Amino acid sequence: MISVRKGRIVVFGDVIDDVVAVPDGSIRVDTDTPSMIRFRPGGSAANTAAWLGMLDCDVDFYGRVGAPDLHRHTQLLSDSGVRPFLSRDPELPTGTIVIVVEGEQRTMLTDRGANDAFDPDEVSDETLEGARLLHFTGYSLFGRAGAEPVKRLVSRARAKGVEVSVDPGSAGFLVDYGVDSFLDAVAGASLIFPNYDEGAVLTGLTDPAEIAAALSQSFDVVVLTMGIGGVYVARTDRPASHIPSLPSRVLDPTGAGDAFCAGFLDTWITSGSTTRSARSGARVAARAVTVMGARPTF
Repeated sequence: MISVRKGRIVVFGDVIDDVVAVPDGSIRVDTDTPSMIRFRPGGSAANTAAWLGMLDCDVDFYGRVGAPDLHRHTQLLSDSGVRPFLSRDPELPTGTIVIVVEGEQRTMLTDRGANDAFDPDEVSDETLEGARLLHFTGYSLFGRAGAEPVKRLVSRARAKGVEVSVDPGSAGFLVDYGVDSFLDAVAGASLIFPNYDEGAVLTGLTDPAEIAAALSQSFDVVVLTMGIGGVYVARTDRPASHIPSLPSRVLDPTGAGDAFCAGFLDTWITSGSTTRSARSGARVAARAVTVMGARPTF
């Protein structure tokens, strides 16, 4: 039996091996560019789970990796304070992303690998029993033949009184997948965490306060992240408000949004205050950008 503790969060979604490259200056085409290159664990959903674990949150994580990597990724998540439930793919490799970091901007080359074969039905009703919140990202939809497995999981969670939150994940993949298809697939989620580009794709708007307000017609709580521009928070019954980011020395912005989401949710499940939660998220994100890679270091 899975133990049930107050405030438990269930996260499902991507596990990735990140190859992070920070060039020393502008990239020179057709020749060498000196760079700092590191291999780090990643995946938006797994990153959020790891930051939640760092915050001493009670968190379960479900995902899928290539067979040779099962032990390594299980240990990495366990070391972050997460209870990992990873399935082993006998054919597909663990997903991999090559991330080129240039200041505040990143270019990502993505091979989703075994993530596309993850079955949301692996998150059992027993797991959902007594959980406070279920969190996932849009990556669990992208590359999938249909949205029904994700929609079933959201419906099962809501039927058990479990709140659902979603991070859209990628503006580019949102365009490929289709806005209407995405919104239909995540119907039932009460919290959404788009960044500015994702919010603009979802609404067709450009003003951040207007983006947050428009999305609040479909979600109870909207948290629009703007990087160094802070966040806009809107609720169905309240206008959008702005929470500033915290100053920090940026080494690598990879995973800052995942860290923010973890900080927000950790406070949200105990306080229900969007302002306090957004400030907690900002503190965790400010820490995240000072380390190489998308997860906490110990």
